[in-house]
Amino acid sequence: MRALRRAVLLAVPALCALTSCGIPTTGVVEAGGPAGGLVPTIRVYFVAGDDTLVAVPRRTVAPVDVESAVAVLLEGPTEAERVKRLTTRLPLPGLLPTAVPAPDTDGPIEVPQEATAADVVKVVAEDARVSIELTAASGELTGLAVDQLVCTALGAQRVAEPGAEPLPVTVTGPGGRPVEGTGASCSDA
Repeated sequence: MRALRRAVLLAVPALCALTSCGIPTTGVVEAGGPAGGLVPTIRVYFVAGDDTLVAVPRRTVAPVDVESAVAVLLEGPTEAERVKRLTTRLPLPGLLPTAVPAPDTDGPIEVPQEATAADVVKVVAEDARVSIELTAASGELTGLAVDQLVCTALGAQRVAEPGAEPLPVTVTGPGGRPVEGTGASCSDA
């Protein structure tokens, strides 16, 4: 009986040593946000040097919809994309003039303000169609500019609602002339 007792007394400290293995207890460790699923990727369309549209994947944190995709498109190509000779035919947000009262003068003066995508474009999805209206661009939009918007909008719809038929897209430039996009020039590459 004494041998059994001695074996148990020696086994308990040995088991305690083996279970700890020298790893200290830490409690809760903050290491960023919770694990998530896939990061949504949209395709925005830029113009290559030979005047063809090129689909460029962009990751987005916002829920994918046409408005957020167009906002990403209006950010323009990245430096790496510009090195690859990708460009845009769209008016990019930047400095837009705004009229403010001029001190001691008869009328307003134009002062540049930082513009956002919301200042340049209005996107509305209703009545079974998507309407994109450019409000701060000058002159008529080129066919490539319209195609950039249409292809980006159609691609965003496919990501937002896989398997659903995309809604037709109408683009209206600052001249007020609406153009219905077909997506015929959109590439999936």
